[in-house]
This record gives sequence, structure tokens and C-alpha cells, in this order.
Amino acid sequence: MKEHAAPVTRAWVLHPDIKTDPDRRPADSALEEALSLAVALPGLEIVGGEIVPLSRPQPGTLFGSGKINTLHDQFDADEIQLVLVDGPVTPVQQRNLEKAWGVKLLDRTGLILEIFSDRAATREGVLQVEMAALSYQRTRLVRAWTHLERQRGGLGFVGGPGETQIEADRRAIDEQLVRLRRQLEKVVKTRALHRQARAKVPFPIVALVGYTNAGKSTLFNRLTGAEVMAKDMLFATLDPTMRAVRLETGPEVILSDTVGFISDLPTELVASFRATLEEVLAADVIVHVRDISHDDTEDQAKDVTAILGSLGVDEAIPQIELWNKLDNFDPEEADAVRLRASREEGIYAVSALTGEGLTAFLEAVTAALGAERQREEFVLPYSDGRKRAWLFDKGLVETEVMGEAGYELQVLWSKKDRATFDSL
Repeated sequence: MKEHAAPVTRAWVLHPDIKTDPDRRPADSALEEALSLAVALPGLEIVGGEIVPLSRPQPGTLFGSGKINTLHDQFDADEIQLVLVDGPVTPVQQRNLEKAWGVKLLDRTGLILEIFSDRAATREGVLQVEMAALSYQRTRLVRAWTHLERQRGGLGFVGGPGETQIEADRRAIDEQLVRLRRQLEKVVKTRALHRQARAKVPFPIVALVGYTNAGKSTLFNRLTGAEVMAKDMLFATLDPTMRAVRLETGPEVILSDTVGFISDLPTELVASFRATLEEVLAADVIVHVRDISHDDTEDQAKDVTAILGSLGVDEAIPQIELWNKLDNFDPEEADAVRLRASREEGIYAVSALTGEGLTAFLEAVTAALGAERQREEFVLPYSDGRKRAWLFDKGLVETEVMGEAGYELQVLWSKKDRATFDSL
């Protein structure tokens, strides 16, 4: 169990608005998201935050000397203990800024790793976070802070006696990474066995994906009657959750709730959480849940699409887009959103909180599952008893007649079912 003991750490959030950054995001919304990330980490008191315009980052300090001095006075006056920088900070910049301000500093990657460490619940999630954290720490062995007392669970970036000294360093980290990798391989094998077991059940998989805090867990809970943690907070859900559920429109499916995506997801986490997101690759239908009431909903949607592409999601898998959180609009605005959605194929305006629009969405899921299936007739030799058993286990056989050359079968299956059958 993790303990979150008082006193809390007083923190300040900075968003460097670098004008030369080709991937520059709107500064106001970027700062808002950074503040939400900070709030998502227990044990912090967010004293304030600000945007720092930069024509270009300084190699050794990120910010200019004048701004560093101004912020030093600000942090001193407000008794700030931790500065969160919404963006990448090099180890040298981090060391120099910590020395100049006399505070602990955490960049965006470090903050997200801390949140993931706090939320990971399954064995696989914990191992993945530890591996990502070690990979991150390995690049940041230029500094060591020993005077800040550790006040909470997590990885220790936010404060803890004795971060790894260089002389004690890379060999120990590398050895630990090897151990963790072996443990994770065992867990991944177990997950693969579970997937194989599910493959024998004739239930298609419907995967919920989307930007963090888009409302996936609220939708999951409404459809399944489960009690997955659903809060108005970034990364409320970290570990994947799966439930078998019969949709009100007929079919029984396995519904999968996945970790929320976020812009600039640390590369360490993209690699470490690939196994978690493999559930999306196995899906028969992908449901992209969007918080349509968010100011940055379009950019968030692009981030999700980009991450799905990087995972290698098959474009042939049907995708449905849900414009969630209609309940956040006044009646006139909600009507406008419904009208926009109705003009687009494969898009449905809903409220997972109130249940509005879900029937039409579920009918679309049912149609997508049905549209993917096709009827075929073929003869299976009597010697292929294993393939015949698999077909019946999956519930794909409509008719069977014993002929001269073998079983004369009529099946209703998807392209994915056919590919699995051929590989047996």
C-alpha cells in the first residue's frame, strides 16, 4: 500500500511556449492540461502556474537569466518546493535550474511517470511503470538530491532521499531492467494465454480508446454495470479492464477499457505500454471516445489517431467515433453538436453520464460487427478434427453435413476468424 502522508509538497507549473517549436500547441490549453496533470498527482498543492514565452530555449538553462531570477524570487516568496515544467527538460537544464531556484524540478515525462506509478494496480502495470521509470532515470544521473524528505509513494522523482549517484548507477539500473524485462515477459505470456482463451469464446472485442478523461470509464461502467474508477481526472484509468456484456441491441461482446492517451506521451511509456494496448490490436471494433466539450477536442483526436497509427492498428478494423459529454452543453449548443454528428458517417453524439444517444451507438456497433462477417461454404477433411472443433467452439458453424470427402460446412465468420482458422 502506498502512503500519502502530510505535509504536501507546494508546487508551481510552468509551460514553456517556444515559438520555434513546429509542434507548438495553444499555450492556454497546454497550461490547463499541465495543471490538470499536476492535480492528478496526490500529495501536491498546486500554488500556481504560468506560461513562459520563449523565442528559443537556452541550452544550459532552458529559460533566460532574467526570467530565472524573477521566478527565483517568486518561488522563494511562495515557499515553492517543486517546479513542474510542461515539456522536455535535459538533465543539464534540470541540474542548473534546481541549483538556481533551490527547488526540486520535474519535467512532463517525469510527472506522467509519477502519475502512472501512483495508479498502476496490476502486476503488469507496475512492471511497465518501473521499466519506463528506470529508462528515464538512466539518462538523468547527472544530479543527486539528498536533502528533500520523501513524503509520498511513487517513483521518488518528487522528492526522496538519495537519488541514484552516478558511481552506483548504470550497472545497477541495467541489471534491474533485465530482471524486470524477464518478469514482464512472463506476465505478457500469461496475458497472451488469456487472449487465446478468449479467442475460443464466440464474443467479438469492442475496444474503447480516447484521450485521457474523455469519459471511457463512465461509458464502460454504464454498459457493463461495473465499477471501474471514473473520475474527472487525467489517467483515472491506467490498467486495462475487460468485461463480457450483452448489448441491449443483441450481441454479446467483450468490452475493453484502455488507458487514456495524451499528447507528448513519454517515449518510455509508449514502448512499455505497448503490451497493454495490444488489446486494441485484437479488437473487432474500435470506439474512439472524444470529449466533444473540450476546447482542444480536435487536437486531442489527432493525437489519438497518431498513437493508433504508431501501434499498427489495422485500418480494416471498423472504427466508430463517439462525441461524448453532451451533458456539458446548454440545450442549444447540444442541438448543434447533435446536428453536426448526424451529418457525419460513423459519428454519434452521446452522454455516457446520462445515457443519451447510446442506443443508436450500440446499433452501430452491432451493425459493424455484422457487416464484418460473411457466409462461406467449404468441405473440411475428416482428418481436420482440430479445425472443426475450433469452428464449433467459436460458434461459427451454421450447418454441417457429412459428405463423401469430409464435413460440408456453412459458416458465418469475419476475416479475422478466417485468418485464425487458416493458421491452425
